[in-house]
Amino acid sequence: MTYLNKKISLPIIDHLQMDIYVKENPFQLPIEDFFKMAARINKRRAFLFVSRLLGKHLPIEPKKGLLTGFMLAARYEEIMTGKHSPQKEKLLEIYHDSSLPFLDKPFIQKEVCNPIIIGFAETATALGHSFFKAFKQASFFHTTREKINELDPIISFEEEHSHATSHRCYVKTDILANNREIILVDDELTTGKTAINIIRDLHRNYPRDKYTVASILDWRSNKRQLEMKALEEELQITVQSVSLLKGSFELVGEQINLTPKMESLVTNEGNPLIEYISLENYVKDRIVPLTSSNLAGECNSFRYLKDTGRFGIHTEEGTDDWIKEAAKMLKKKRRGTSLCVGTGEFMYIPMKLASFMGEDISYQSTTRSPIYPHNEEHYGAQTAYCFANPEDKEIVNFLYNVKPNQYDDIFLFFERNVKEDSLKELLTALKAVQVKKINIVYFSGR
Repeated sequence: MTYLNKKISLPIIDHLQMDIYVKENPFQLPIEDFFKMAARINKRRAFLFVSRLLGKHLPIEPKKGLLTGFMLAARYEEIMTGKHSPQKEKLLEIYHDSSLPFLDKPFIQKEVCNPIIIGFAETATALGHSFFKAFKQASFFHTTREKINELDPIISFEEEHSHATSHRCYVKTDILANNREIILVDDELTTGKTAINIIRDLHRNYPRDKYTVASILDWRSNKRQLEMKALEEELQITVQSVSLLKGSFELVGEQINLTPKMESLVTNEGNPLIEYISLENYVKDRIVPLTSSNLAGECNSFRYLKDTGRFGIHTEEGTDDWIKEAAKMLKKKRRGTSLCVGTGEFMYIPMKLASFMGEDISYQSTTRSPIYPHNEEHYGAQTAYCFANPEDKEIVNFLYNVKPNQYDDIFLFFERNVKEDSLKELLTALKAVQVKKINIVYFSGR
């Protein structure tokens, strides 16, 4: 059921619950398909809508994450043209029948739009990228929290309610020095302030007539929507909103003080086989000669991968051939039911690669987001593993909802090679998962 205009009460933890009121659900998806609720260890916001579509905190079939971007793009097409999207029924059929193949071929004609699409790090990098793939002519980049040594960001802005606030954009100015529509893609709009911040910053330096904010969830109150309207009038622009679920929510019950804890359902540790796998031969001509520095000021001299979109990509540049070839090789290394794990912002390429690795594959990603773990079926973080980010030991990372003996093997994907010493905390945490083998996969090793 879609529950339009009805109150839906969802338990969070103890006596805390969320009341949801759904106003729009254009694909008529069941509300439970969108998210689970969880308590958040964050003074500014004590709860989290844990997406069941993104492949971040909860494992999903990789095809579902790719499909979600296309469904959001189909909704965008409807709003742009004022007509029913011819792709809608086909996408819904694939969504409801996982045995059907999904080919992410672009369907939005360049006559409809030739946009610049920006995905928000870290959660919406894959969503923005899959959304971009639906366009026959478009450009894409995602914001990043990386500090690039050779470049200065052309845009930087702050995020509301976030545990990590600095967003940077490292693209050439010519990608923005035009009047093309900009589409901002995020997983969720709550206040809309993050979108307002980046629109202000973009418009100050690269003014244009039209912006769109696309998200899976849009929870903005009437007051927050009026703030966006005020921005339109102030800057003399048009800002339209696109979402797969629009409504409002009310947190009910007492705020609870949570202290960080990591749960494991077992005390026994496994002793998995560890294999390091280089995909360098597949990406020799796809490396960007740029390096980064971590929070401690230490230089990471390994280069970046062009295809992530961190430095800007265009529709005419993309190819999935190398991803398919790499997936064939990795598929041969599988031992049964597999979990593929992206790391931080590096989400889309691992998700796409996982989609070519055969059946019985789940996909999710590590995250900076601190969620309170609680082992109940309705809850969005039933297990939690905490470790220092192998690429920056100053940053704490988490992996959620991986249960012991759930998988036969794990594939951990890193954009750039990481030192074995830096992986110790992560591998120690994953011993509790009790898989037979952990594969450390990296793309750039030079």
